Amino acid sequence: MKENLKEFLRLLFAAIVFWSFVFCFFILIRYYAINQEQGLILDRDFDVSITQWLDFGVFLGIFIGFFYALIEFLFDKYLIKKLYLGLSIIIRTIIYLIVLIASLTMIMDVAEVRMDLDLPNEKGWWRTNKVFWLTVLYFGIFSLVFSFLKIVNEKFGKGVFFKLLIGRYRKPREEDKVFMFLDLRSSTTIAETLGHFKYSQLIQDCFLDLNSTLNRHFAEVYQYVGDEAVVSWDFKKAIKNNNCIALFFAFQDRIQKRSGYYLKKYDTVPEFKAGVHGGKLIVVEVGSIKKELAYHGDVINTAARIQDQCNVYNEKLLVSQQLLQKLSLSPSFTHKIIGDLMLKGKSVSLSISAIKRA
Repeated sequence: MKENLKEFLRLLFAAIVFWSFVFCFFILIRYYAINQEQGLILDRDFDVSITQWLDFGVFLGIFIGFFYALIEFLFDKYLIKKLYLGLSIIIRTIIYLIVLIASLTMIMDVAEVRMDLDLPNEKGWWRTNKVFWLTVLYFGIFSLVFSFLKIVNEKFGKGVFFKLLIGRYRKPREEDKVFMFLDLRSSTTIAETLGHFKYSQLIQDCFLDLNSTLNRHFAEVYQYVGDEAVVSWDFKKAIKNNNCIALFFAFQDRIQKRSGYYLKKYDTVPEFKAGVHGGKLIVVEVGSIKKELAYHGDVINTAARIQDQCNVYNEKLLVSQQLLQKLSLSPSFTHKIIGDLMLKGKSVSLSISAIKRA
């Protein structure tokens, strides 16, 4: 519940800032162009300042932003799995149109009093009002822009899209990262038991539960590969509050909390194993038809090899000693040194430890 509230507040803040800017920009265009419109004669007493109009734009942005964030949050959180994309778009469009009519009517009532204007707000005013339909078109265009930015942000991670725009990763750059390779235990047996269709549904549910834990631990999904998820952090965010360790147990808790659901639908409660390692690697933009960020370096390969050892030592979470030394484990965690292992493809042994909760 607390995480849902934080997620909504983040979306609300972004929506209010975005729509306040959008409507203020619209008002500026209309305000400075109004005297240039042929055949338009203004009353001499029309002395509303640009500041008052911009206040009106901010008020409109806050009002619309609240409802927009609320609708987007409810659809993304509770209805996205129950509705087809096309039906979801149609329903949202109808809701947005109703909200626009109701909010603009109410706001015009307020503006009439505050600015001493005679604005169209009688019953059904919006049906033939050209400015209203211009506003609807404007809202629709920027609604697509907002959705595009939201999708891009989810695809690349927070702030990455802006870095791509300015060409930050056009040339290889060295960065400190931490990676976790997260894999479903006994996946072959589960797939044979459930069949490929129901098994895919299980993986989908598991990764939705994983996504619900990412934000509070400042993590991002680098990629999904079959029943495996590769999670990444900036190094400082990974070691802060042991985020790269705490995420795994938060994900476990989430699945256990929904164990009744998993047992009822799949007759099993999924368990995951993970390997974690961090260090310097290269980040670069690759591809032309399908662009994405690629990570090159020993860190990723090592994290994957560490995860492979979970079955060998019957452990759920293994971490390189090199990373563990950077962490300040709280008393809620315990660690056991597995030893110096010669991982596949490595020429030098690596010390690994198993992490558990106390």
